[in-house]
Amino acid sequence: MKDTAVEERMEHIRMEQRGSVGVITMDRPDRFNALDVRMAQDLRKAGLRYARDEEIRCVVLAGGDRVFCSGADLKYVRQKGEEEDLSYLQPEAREVKLGYGPSFKQILEYIHSTISEIKRAPKPFIAAVKGTAAAGGFGLAMSCDLVFASEDATFEWAYHKTGLTGAESSTFFLPRLVGLRKAMELMLLNPRLDAKVALEMGLINDIFPHQTFDEEVMAVAEKLASGPTRAFGIAKSLINEAAGVDRLDYHLAKELDNLTRIAESGDFAEGLDSFFGKREPQFQGREATEDE
Repeated sequence: MKDTAVEERMEHIRMEQRGSVGVITMDRPDRFNALDVRMAQDLRKAGLRYARDEEIRCVVLAGGDRVFCSGADLKYVRQKGEEEDLSYLQPEAREVKLGYGPSFKQILEYIHSTISEIKRAPKPFIAAVKGTAAAGGFGLAMSCDLVFASEDATFEWAYHKTGLTGAESSTFFLPRLVGLRKAMELMLLNPRLDAKVALEMGLINDIFPHQTFDEEVMAVAEKLASGPTRAFGIAKSLINEAAGVDRLDYHLAKELDNLTRIAESGDFAEGLDSFFGKREPQFQGREATEDE
């Protein structure tokens, strides 16, 4: 392994090559590592580059000390994105009022593409989770081949807090990891899981002390990077096929369609208002009407 590290920084994503290990760090602490469209684009760019770079033989996806990732940026969604970026979703010469769905679609298309790239990559991807992994952050972590958590890590479904249906591969991997009954429990009751419970349920592979977490994860990554990469890649593909992961892209498309549709509902509007108003939502359990 080389001792030197090569680092490249985008606005909220850091890429660092440490010998044959590539480290992608989500770095937007002021927004709890939530992904707006720019950050989602950069995450996809970083994931694609390291997935296809043959010099990189193992990839680590990391977040901050307090938050791994909290999913799509609801503040960005509430502001309905950026008009110039959404023009491709709105036909010319039509006065169509865009709701919340298009801004979600814009972000999720990049996140879903990143997840698809992670699963197709002929090398191991490791999620290094410190702090909170919620909603899309939960899905990103579950999509990696191995997941290691610090002692203070927590995992939460969280989508239903704002009346959403789940995306970022969460509805795909959850029943495969914990079984149907437990997946329904996590989805419907939304408990916040500490690292020990997540390990017992099979959501993660191991827990490392917070003080030595980065070093412990890097030691595993370096071990994998010095292994038979091509054999790892083929075996990863075969195991994924056996688990039905070859249907992932189809399922991601269904997640995207359903979440962008439910984002136009009255329940999501209420969930969004209650989230920023720091109050309990009053859901009505129905689709939006023309008056809403």
